[in-house]
Amino acid sequence: MKLGVIVSLTEGIDSAIKKVRDLDLPTCQVACWEPELFTEENAKALKESAEKWNIEITHLWVGWPGPRVWNFIEGPITLGLVPVEYRYARLEALKRGSDFARLIGVENVVTHVGFIPENPNDPLYPGLISVLREIVRYCKYNRQYFCFETGQETPTTLLRAIEDIGMDNIGVNLDPANLLMYGKANPVDALDIIGRFVRGVHAKDGEYPTGGRSLGMEKPLGEGRVNYPVFIPKLRECGYDGALTIEREILGEQQIRDILKAKEFLSRLI
Repeated sequence: MKLGVIVSLTEGIDSAIKKVRDLDLPTCQVACWEPELFTEENAKALKESAEKWNIEITHLWVGWPGPRVWNFIEGPITLGLVPVEYRYARLEALKRGSDFARLIGVENVVTHVGFIPENPNDPLYPGLISVLREIVRYCKYNRQYFCFETGQETPTTLLRAIEDIGMDNIGVNLDPANLLMYGKANPVDALDIIGRFVRGVHAKDGEYPTGGRSLGMEKPLGEGRVNYPVFIPKLRECGYDGALTIEREILGEQQIRDILKAKEFLSRLI
C-alpha cells in the first residue's frame, strides 16, 4: 500500500500538487466542488504538475452544486443525488468531472451519493438507481470506475444499490471514519460486506454520534475508533493494495501537523 493525501483544485493547481511532494507522499486524490474548473486548460496544467512533482493522482473527487448540510436532519434533503430537485444539475456536474478525469488520465471518479434509502420500497429509490445507472454508464464510456464514498448509508444498503445498478465498473471509496461518524457501521466489519468493491480508502478517524442530529466528531488519525491495526490487514485480506489517502477536515497548521502524524502512524502499519 502507498500513502497519499487529499488536495483541492481551489488551492491552486501547482500549489496543491507541490503540497503532496512537500509532505513526501507519493499519491493524492484531487477534490473539486466547482465544475467550472473542469477545463482542458486546467487538465493540462494538472497533468504537467503531477509529472513535475512525480505524484500519482489516484482518484478525482467530484462535488456538486446546490445546498449541502452535513447532519442527520437537513442532510437527507440536500446531499448528493437523492433529492430529486438537484439531480439533473448534479448529474451534469458529475459528467463534467468524468470528462475531466479522462483528460488527466484518472480512472476513479468519486462522490457522495447522499442518504441512499435503506428501504428499497421508498419512492425515491427507483429514480436514484436510474440516475446512478446513467452516471455509471457515462464513466464506463470514459473507461472509469464510479466510486461511492461511504458514510451516509449502511454497507448493506450500499451493496443493494450496487447490485441494483448492475454494472461492472462500480467501486467504493471507503472512508472508515465516515461509517462511524454517521453511525452506520463498524468499518472493520463493513469490509465483510463491501470489501471486494474497495478501490480507494480515506485514512481518517472519528467517533460515533453522541446525539441524533449531528455527526460524530472527526479525530486525528489514531485517536478515534477506527482500529487501523486491524483494519489495514483486513483490507489486504480483501485484496486491496491501493492508496491510503490521508484526510483531515480542518485547515491551517494543525491540519499539516495531523497529516504528518497520520503519515508516521500509518507507515508503521504498512
